[in-house]
Amino acid sequence: MAELLKDIYNYDHLRKLATDIQGVYAPFAADEFVSSVMDETWEGLELKGRMRQITLNLGKYLPADYPQAVGIINKAIAAYGTDWMVEGFCMYFPDFVEVYGQDEQHWDISIAALARYTPHCSSEFAVRPFIINHEERMMAQMNAWAKSDNFHVRRLASEGCRPALPWAQALPSFKKDPSPVLPILEQLKNDPELYVRRSVANNLNDISKTHPDLVAKLAQDWYGENEYVDWIVKHACRTLLKKGHRGALAIFGFHDAGDVTAGGFAIDTQTVAIGGSFNFSFTVSTLQAAKVRLEYAIDFVKANGKRSRKIFQISEIQLKVHETKHYRKSHSFANLSTRKHYPGTHSICLVVNSTERGTLDFELAPQK
Repeated sequence: MAELLKDIYNYDHLRKLATDIQGVYAPFAADEFVSSVMDETWEGLELKGRMRQITLNLGKYLPADYPQAVGIINKAIAAYGTDWMVEGFCMYFPDFVEVYGQDEQHWDISIAALARYTPHCSSEFAVRPFIINHEERMMAQMNAWAKSDNFHVRRLASEGCRPALPWAQALPSFKKDPSPVLPILEQLKNDPELYVRRSVANNLNDISKTHPDLVAKLAQDWYGENEYVDWIVKHACRTLLKKGHRGALAIFGFHDAGDVTAGGFAIDTQTVAIGGSFNFSFTVSTLQAAKVRLEYAIDFVKANGKRSRKIFQISEIQLKVHETKHYRKSHSFANLSTRKHYPGTHSICLVVNSTERGTLDFELAPQK
């Protein structure tokens, strides 16, 4: 069985953390800290719950004086590498700043700490309460971070202000009006680091869910600037493309699919068990040269009996005059951490340039 992400925070991890802190601050009660963190609630806590439990116990066993406590963390984290998934997933350090460092008197210390910690354990979650409570001031800081020599800090400038960052506190103000975010993304769109450019694209994809026309217009303005920016635009428009936004489709040449014929759409079984898979096949052809985006959609039955559609990309192709292509694809119905399957009548739909080209029903049976 695959290890759960929350199990990164285990006894060995906590013992190393306690030893690291004790190494720079001798009075730290390492044994008591570990025991207090791994109390009777520990096993039931998920990843972020465990992170916060560690944070609160750091607050309990470090000095009550916030600047002194941050100074100790600064010394401890200096020995950590920048591959934070390997080096220890130490996101409780920026979380410590979020929990204990939001007072006005600590502003400068906290902002410096968030920038210092982000190369070791991204501060993308911890900056968000600062944005919510001090939007103008914090966004000025994010703009300054976007000019940093450190690409981890530049990435924080974008990732920290994503309106709907997964697992993080949402930023309702930017869902309503994302204009304060755009200057940061403009600064970073040509960043030499893919890590930063991917964040720019993900930020725009977030924005596209509430302001699709704004992102489509920006994408149109940016597209063709250079290879870096074109990649950002394509990745940023992934939700718009799945939803068939005509402006986004046009940017990439996926115009009306009227000249494209889809035929032979079939599935190899009418019933498949949860945990199993099935194959489907089809052909596409055209009398005229055409750029084609091929997808399929499955209407999944949810726990309440209603259905919810999920779209999966097959390929993007350039069809020549009178060209025909044959496809045979497989889809798995194994349960995932992000999707649980339920028995019932499902549908699969073939989609060509966001136009539905046939729907087939099938039964998903209970797992054998």
